[in-house]
Amino acid sequence: MIDSKIADEELELADSLDSINDTFYRNGWTDGLPIVPPVRERVDGMVSASGLPADHLGAEIPPKMGRATVEKIAINGVMAGCLPAYMPVLVAAITALADDRYDLKGRQTTTHAGAPLLIVNGPIVKRIGMNYGAGCFGPGWRPNATIGRAIRLILMNIGGAIPGEIDSATHGHPGKYTYCIAENEDANPWEPLHVERGFPRATSTVTVVNAEGPHSINDSRSKTALGILVTCASTMSTLGANNLYYQGQPILVLGPEHAAKLARDGLSKYDVKAFLYEKARQPARLVRGRGMEVGKEFPRWLDLADDQEMVPIAHRPDDIIVIVAGGGGAKSMCVPTAGRQSLSVTKPIQ
Repeated sequence: MIDSKIADEELELADSLDSINDTFYRNGWTDGLPIVPPVRERVDGMVSASGLPADHLGAEIPPKMGRATVEKIAINGVMAGCLPAYMPVLVAAITALADDRYDLKGRQTTTHAGAPLLIVNGPIVKRIGMNYGAGCFGPGWRPNATIGRAIRLILMNIGGAIPGEIDSATHGHPGKYTYCIAENEDANPWEPLHVERGFPRATSTVTVVNAEGPHSINDSRSKTALGILVTCASTMSTLGANNLYYQGQPILVLGPEHAAKLARDGLSKYDVKAFLYEKARQPARLVRGRGMEVGKEFPRWLDLADDQEMVPIAHRPDDIIVIVAGGGGAKSMCVPTAGRQSLSVTKPIQ
């Protein structure tokens, strides 16, 4: 017996993995990859792990405004290959995505190449075995891969964001299959993201950010904090990125080696943000007339008529998100975001 994600009914299908997947493909219920059949036993196990009633409404997912009940979240989680232990992360992530600050309706229909990046913090990271070290953006870890994939299936199956129909992304990016990491809190010389945002260190959280694909920042030669940050600032302020036109919340994912060097030179996390705010800029003469220039999104103090005015990638230093993740190697990553059209949201994992 297979639970249908579209109608409130159960489907009787042949006991064949190929037959089940063929049915799901024909109905447009998958992301293009084979799914795990959401049989009643598996779905019930996921619902039970949430600690919530099956009919509890997590959110309504635009633009279709489908009801993401705990059971529907569980069905898509099973399809993605999630274990029951991951269910609280899924529920919290869906709650975060439904927050008005994220603007899910706009993100579901935009031409922008953005996808929900999930950043998980707190004790649940090690409890469920999430990858926060080497290769954290890549393959090989079931929690990262399947949690991110479940979010995409929910956005498609419950929210109706079918690529080429409702989802109008010009290109999209691979994070639309799955985009989920954890912060390397053990290697973070400062407070981790969730503590910075007011949560106790012992609380587990998930932060959702509408993000483009990550881009490598390679600097193994710089011996000082200044050298590393100059490289980071240059990489984060490229022309064409939404953050130059919409000044949102760009992300710097510092590798542990870079983070350690910055801390050894006496920099706080705020110092890093302040440097990037001041130096990750482009002159107005280059920004003007390209990209998606929307005047109301720029800081009010900015004089775009002045060719020499330097346009920042954020309204203020604290809008820049700085986390530590990854393994060995003198490399970091920058992750452009949608700008102020979509702001990050952090929710506790119950």
